[in-house]
Amino acid sequence: MIHVNQTVIDEPAILAEMQYHPADSQQQAMAKAAESLVIGELLRQRASELGLHVADENKQASDDDFLAALIEREVAIPEADEQACATYYQQNPERFTTSPLLEVRHILLAAAPDDELDRVNAKMMAEQIIKQLHEGDDFSRLAQQHSACPSSATAGSLGQISRGQTVAEFERQVFTANAGLLPNPVETRYGFHVVAVDRKIEGKQLPYDAVKDKIAAYLNEKVERKAVAQYIHTLIQAAEIKGFDFAVSDSPLLQ
Repeated sequence: MIHVNQTVIDEPAILAEMQYHPADSQQQAMAKAAESLVIGELLRQRASELGLHVADENKQASDDDFLAALIEREVAIPEADEQACATYYQQNPERFTTSPLLEVRHILLAAAPDDELDRVNAKMMAEQIIKQLHEGDDFSRLAQQHSACPSSATAGSLGQISRGQTVAEFERQVFTANAGLLPNPVETRYGFHVVAVDRKIEGKQLPYDAVKDKIAAYLNEKVERKAVAQYIHTLIQAAEIKGFDFAVSDSPLLQ
């Protein structure tokens, strides 16, 4: 049982709330549910103190409705100005650069993620193929002979790819590589890949005018999240809460 000032939140209420807070364990789900109910109660109590009428004629007010009304009434949230947006753009150029385009060929030596022996053998075979390629062997022939990917029918070609089109572990290595045959096999969940980057077209930085509205929206949202967390923290600090400890909470609202 939890006490929030003079209000009691009982176990049945927490159990009913749990359905909205999936977690890895029942204990974590109960903690999240309890936290949500405590914060919701704090918001309602504060709105009542201020005489705010949040309820809509057609529906019951939610925690978000109470929070929005309280933030509007009690918290001044500054908006990002032109200088802040320009500074963020200058300090984070990689966020505003188009993806490089690569023309890639590969040979997949397939191996299941949980088969250690198969993966060792696949890596050894991939290393042997790289050695053969350095000695002048034909990529197309080796792709047709060894690759477990359907691209073996087209000499191992994946065509032109950009970020987000392949699995993350493949992308991390291939998109940072220079053009040419990669010196080592690329390991992914599918096995080991012998990779040749035939052409690399570097990404281009987008002009500031094209992204400034998105930057402003991002910075404003970031500031608002921080302001909301700080506001909720002040409500918690001012309340008498028994039966729940926010000190062990991992809620993003309170970070």
